[in-house]
Amino acid sequence: MDPDLVSIQEARDLAMNAREAQKVWAQAGQEQVDKVCAAMADAAFSASARLGQMAYEETGYGVPEHKRLKNELGSRGVWESIKDVRTAGIIRQDLAHGLTEIAWPVGVVAALTPSTNPTSTVMFKILISVKARNGIVVAPHPSAVNCCVETARIMARAAEDAGAPRGLIACMQQVSLQGTQELMNHRAISLILATGGTPMVRAAHSVGKPAYGVGPGNVPVYVDRSADLDQAARFIVASKAFDYSTICATEQSVVADAPIASELRQRMEAQGAYFVSMEQSVALGRLLFHENMSMNPAAVGKSAEVIAGMAGFEVPSGTRVLVARLNQVGKAEPLSAEKLTTVLGWYEADGWLAGCERCIELIHFGGKGHSVALHCRDEKIVTAFGLEKPVFRILVNTMATLGAVGVTTGLMPSLTLGAGGIGGSITGDNVTVHHMFNVKRVAYGTSQPPAAALKPGAQPNRPTPQQIEAVVRQVVQEILNAK
Repeated sequence: MDPDLVSIQEARDLAMNAREAQKVWAQAGQEQVDKVCAAMADAAFSASARLGQMAYEETGYGVPEHKRLKNELGSRGVWESIKDVRTAGIIRQDLAHGLTEIAWPVGVVAALTPSTNPTSTVMFKILISVKARNGIVVAPHPSAVNCCVETARIMARAAEDAGAPRGLIACMQQVSLQGTQELMNHRAISLILATGGTPMVRAAHSVGKPAYGVGPGNVPVYVDRSADLDQAARFIVASKAFDYSTICATEQSVVADAPIASELRQRMEAQGAYFVSMEQSVALGRLLFHENMSMNPAAVGKSAEVIAGMAGFEVPSGTRVLVARLNQVGKAEPLSAEKLTTVLGWYEADGWLAGCERCIELIHFGGKGHSVALHCRDEKIVTAFGLEKPVFRILVNTMATLGAVGVTTGLMPSLTLGAGGIGGSITGDNVTVHHMFNVKRVAYGTSQPPAAALKPGAQPNRPTPQQIEAVVRQVVQEILNAK
């Protein structure tokens, strides 16, 4: 059979099955919901290492051990952050204002997932969807089908063993563009949760259904003269090297305050950063990007040594990150864009105001609404960055990779990071369970209506018979005159 037709039929079947199962699940009480979700989180957490290895082998991206850490975040980390959230029945009462709030599930979620963080994203989306009493059908990236199917299978089995209806959780196995489009457009789907590249997110938003779509982030990191330079160097290199830069919140360019730029460079070199020559920088730009500025998939999620070899030069053993000195931002300088691999841009700016402006340039070149990082101990500068940057995560003195997803900060653990209206998203939040259900409100009268509202309204003035006759005579006369 035609693979596209098989994919379309699978999408239809899974969507309808999930809808029937969700009708049952919508009646579940909070205790049952939490029992099922806890079982899924435990099962996924236990399989984190195996699924991380599987994702690495199937996609060729990143570091298996780092994928295990992301899976642990997507399972236990996410569950710990949402386990106490009420999602069934009455969730809040405000007696003083006569309000009662009741959680109401959205329905069935179509979850589009990326190849860069496949298993961890599937874990996260299943947990937040089922916790909100929704069904979910995962549409994996074609290059990460097997690991996503296995992740969903493990969680579905745990859920069913704990009492969830069969079919509530599913993952497409026959993946095609036509099949994914059919899933998103299917009448049984109520919400689209899309994480991935710009084309995927645009497709999700074009369906005409509610959609959380989040895409790329060209995250700059400003290092101020007040920073702890040893920590900054250590965190930046480790963050960029983490899973070989496959998380969209990873630092993409360093903006170094001029007085400390030389020292920061030395400390980063001590952590495994290699500053490339101008010729090597040009070679990297040609390797990483096509003429239309789309990234070369073969270079995604690769080690610094592999990237250097692909670009035609050698680096010392143990090199973790390649750093290219840049002077401008835009298409004329490809390395100023988001680089989902172990290559960093490097800029120098004299003072935080100049650094701020450079960061804004970088954000506007592919990262609107996403994130910015800074290493700084001057709270006035931190506040200024928070007020002025057109992003929704300002990450201070931490690894941007782990800080943005909630590992090293107080942000909600999430593998889907909203970019707000400026970035084409409907939220700037770290998407979590609160975004996956609606709230009904029972509102009691708390005050008497205005007296005027209770009085009969004034009757409109009706024309008298004499007035009507006069108008008719006038019209007749005008007609006769016209003849």
